[in-house]
Amino acid sequence: MSRHDRNDKKTPFEDEWGHDPSVQSMRRIFFYMEEAQRGLLNHLNISLFDKRLRRSREKALELFEQAWSRAVRKGMVTSEKDAGLFYTHCLARALSSDGIEVPKDLLPGGEKTIRFLQEGLS
Repeated sequence: MSRHDRNDKKTPFEDEWGHDPSVQSMRRIFFYMEEAQRGLLNHLNISLFDKRLRRSREKALELFEQAWSRAVRKGMVTSEKDAGLFYTHCLARALSSDGIEVPKDLLPGGEKTIRFLQEGLS
């Protein structure tokens, strides 16, 4: 069997969706969100495996999903990297609601993003 023949056969691990630009974009967005989460939790000295985080992560994702499209429309999110910054605020808000205080100086983008999230939940 030639090298060419082997490449024509699909392996069970081949990622058929990986070539789709929208899928690639979403994967990068999730990467930036995870990176932002790790950074924030590291600054707070909280393990990624802390049991308190499950509820906070669920809340943060729900808030992110509610606010994301509005943030894009308002021009607050202009790149995939902004997703991580925006998610940091959502996670910080969720952590705070679960009793884990997050200093504002750890939040990128500052008051504008905080006000935006507060307005959206009013």
